[in-house]
Amino acid sequence: MSGVQIGRRSLLAGAGMLALAACAPARSGENATPETVTTGYGPVRGVRRDTGTAFLGIPYAQPPVGELRFAAPVPPAPWRDVRDCTAYGPTAQRKQLGAVTAIPEPSIPGDGVLNLNVFTPDPSRAAKLPVLVWIHGGGFVAGSAASPWYDGAAFNRDGVVVVSLGYRLGIEGFLSVEGAPDNRAVLDWIAGLRWVRDNIAEFGGDPDRVTIAGQSAGGGAVWALMATPSAKGLFRAGISASGALSQPNDRAAGAEVARLFTEKTGVPATVAALRDLDGNQLQALQDKLGEPGASGPMLALAPFADGSLIPESSADALKSGAAMDIPLLLGFTRDEFNAVSEDQPVTDATLPAAFAALGLNPADADAFRAAYPGDTAAQLVGQATSDTLLRAPSYRVAESRAARGLPTWLYEFTWTSTAPTYDGTSFHCLDIPFAFDLLRTQGVTAVAGDNPPQPLADALHKSWVSFITATDPGPTWPRYTLDKRDTMIWSETPHVRSDPFAAQRDLWLR
Repeated sequence: MSGVQIGRRSLLAGAGMLALAACAPARSGENATPETVTTGYGPVRGVRRDTGTAFLGIPYAQPPVGELRFAAPVPPAPWRDVRDCTAYGPTAQRKQLGAVTAIPEPSIPGDGVLNLNVFTPDPSRAAKLPVLVWIHGGGFVAGSAASPWYDGAAFNRDGVVVVSLGYRLGIEGFLSVEGAPDNRAVLDWIAGLRWVRDNIAEFGGDPDRVTIAGQSAGGGAVWALMATPSAKGLFRAGISASGALSQPNDRAAGAEVARLFTEKTGVPATVAALRDLDGNQLQALQDKLGEPGASGPMLALAPFADGSLIPESSADALKSGAAMDIPLLLGFTRDEFNAVSEDQPVTDATLPAAFAALGLNPADADAFRAAYPGDTAAQLVGQATSDTLLRAPSYRVAESRAARGLPTWLYEFTWTSTAPTYDGTSFHCLDIPFAFDLLRTQGVTAVAGDNPPQPLADALHKSWVSFITATDPGPTWPRYTLDKRDTMIWSETPHVRSDPFAAQRDLWLR
């Protein structure tokens, strides 16, 4: 998101909320014996592990530098010698979204940022296993596919191939630049999915059984791809966890962000002005765009309806039903960004002004009081941010799809952390190590507490495996329909509730 601040903490949300440094790839249980697979561009060598083999940093497009800096992705040049793919490749992220983040997402220098990682239990064409393609979050300006939280070990154990994608971020990925195609990062996602279609069988995956998934901005990527005609046929189902589903923005927003960029930086949004700047210079310009006081959408550098690649905004796609009619599993955490408002001296009297400072409608303060009785004014600020950015847009998608009878499953993750910083909250990103069944991975206990419940991870992960395998999360989780509005509640004891958001519905569907 673009630099909205509440007290000491930032709402720059895609990569997570608080504290962890970059880290090395998880290497537990690796075997020194290498594994080699031949892709359509050349052979790659991975590293064998207890659960399968990891192939890291495989290029799916040429490095976006020089003439390719703001161009559509170009297929990689073929190679003959075996390419060593035993360490994560470069990331587009130059610095993390905030000074501290919940998900450890390292920044790795280098030009070849259009790379992907494949985790497979069985690298043979005969396997024909379902495939999960993971698109990382980071507010569309940060994030990294090299996080240990995105390791595919548990999915491999359960017979699923995992692919995690790197893609261009921020200015290079999403700014409308004169002389360049719009939505370049969306083109990156599509290029990665085409690579999967053409090559994943060599790694044991079935190209006809691909599910795309992501969290936060990555969940928004899933929705944007569902609204992109040229992505049709590249995947058969989607998972959006705490997705930024108000994106794609409309076309006017894309133009306004480009205008605002030039106004705040003094640099024209043109290929000629930007192509030869180095990474640090582009990062500095991007930081200026996100400074307090900026207008435009809260997620300014994000997918937008360009009228070509993405025909419609998210709001228009919901009205027209243009998004792909494929199975979709989506949901959010209970608290998302609520914790960021804890320290704020907000009172009932100043609540409308606090809403206005966040770019929200001050008149909605009373509606939020009614929807969340018992919350303090400070808590309502956090809740309004969570609802506006993530919870309400996801709910609107679920309602719209249910009205058309499309296969949809909705959830709320309510289990709360016991870690000191997060104690008692179900914050943004907390559900990811449960979904990936990686509770013992580096950084998890620091944000979840010392003993996050393994049975909850077992149940949540199993539902994802079932959805990826059979496009249905299982018999204990009913579809979301307008007559019952059944929603899975991921708590210490997972259960289904009927219409749990009745108090918020009028507010969320405005």
